[in-house]
Amino acid sequence: MHQPNINFDHLERLTDDTGLIEHCLGRIPRRKEGYSTDDNARALWLCIEWIELLQDEPSELKRLYGMLDRYLAFLLWAQRDDGWFHNNFYYDRTPESETRSEDCLGRSVWAVTMAYLKLNDNARRYVAAEILRNALSACRKLRFARSQAWVLASCSKLLMEKKNSISSLEIAEDELKQLAETCEHSLLTAYKEHRTEDWHWFEKQMTYANGILPWGLFLSYRYNRRNETLRIAKESLDFLIEKMGGFNSSSIRPIGNRGWCSRHNRADWDQQPIDVMKLALAANEAYHILDDSAYLQVVLRCRDWFYGGNDHHIPLVDPSDGSCCDGLNSDGPNQNRGAESTLSYLMTEALAHPLKLEVFEKI
Repeated sequence: MHQPNINFDHLERLTDDTGLIEHCLGRIPRRKEGYSTDDNARALWLCIEWIELLQDEPSELKRLYGMLDRYLAFLLWAQRDDGWFHNNFYYDRTPESETRSEDCLGRSVWAVTMAYLKLNDNARRYVAAEILRNALSACRKLRFARSQAWVLASCSKLLMEKKNSISSLEIAEDELKQLAETCEHSLLTAYKEHRTEDWHWFEKQMTYANGILPWGLFLSYRYNRRNETLRIAKESLDFLIEKMGGFNSSSIRPIGNRGWCSRHNRADWDQQPIDVMKLALAANEAYHILDDSAYLQVVLRCRDWFYGGNDHHIPLVDPSDGSCCDGLNSDGPNQNRGAESTLSYLMTEALAHPLKLEVFEKI
């Protein structure tokens, strides 16, 4: 397999002995902004994906494992006795005042699920299992759609790998099934409540990280093979794609966070890299389930968005260090290059690389 040309210098620049620093001024980490568990969970998952893709690059593998250990240690440290995670920390490692975050819980559950299922060494898997076991116990009463999608995806992955996974987790298969059923039911109910003839979505507005909702249902379909789950996953994803430019557009147009998208209007600015990555995530899953090349092209256009296939025709990434601008505004890119945007770019590259090879091999 052809090795991708990817650079983790900026990710390493943002990573210290505690974990991943959240924000930058330009390319320089803003230490006074501290850390978030959200970003360390994202970074853990990212390292796992790239470790799979870079098996023939020992020097990069060593670097990725070194960073992975810091992110895994961060989640172990940030997890509270009740299974939830404290999200925001000052640079001196003291916790900031906050209300607990369902998104943070769901995102962390997914990251340690992937660590538990994909890492080969028992020492790291043991830590991931400990975190995951405690976190799943906190997921029974989730209220918000995105956290439910993360947990639904995690339970579905665990159930699909049950022969090798559930027994050592010391979690009953029935418990995972019940948790998955609860999360899926909530998502499907929300969709049915909000869907109209011209609005195929789970909420009255499309806001942030929208692709995670159909993605969670696609993962659930992989396990339960329910036609209704697949139908709603596809219908909602197709609607999201149309709101972000459409299948036939030459470029992706993320929904802006200055007003979001409702039945009556759509904000164009500011466009966030995480929304592009989440669309790529859902479209990638749709492609592998439906075997429809239209979704493959969506993933590749998501990658192109970072390189200038956007409204301003301006690259947001610097391949020389793997950094990414924090967003695309009406007057151009936000030149700060923080953790979330950089991770979104690197994850989109991880999703797109195998698909680029498929396209190349067919030529």
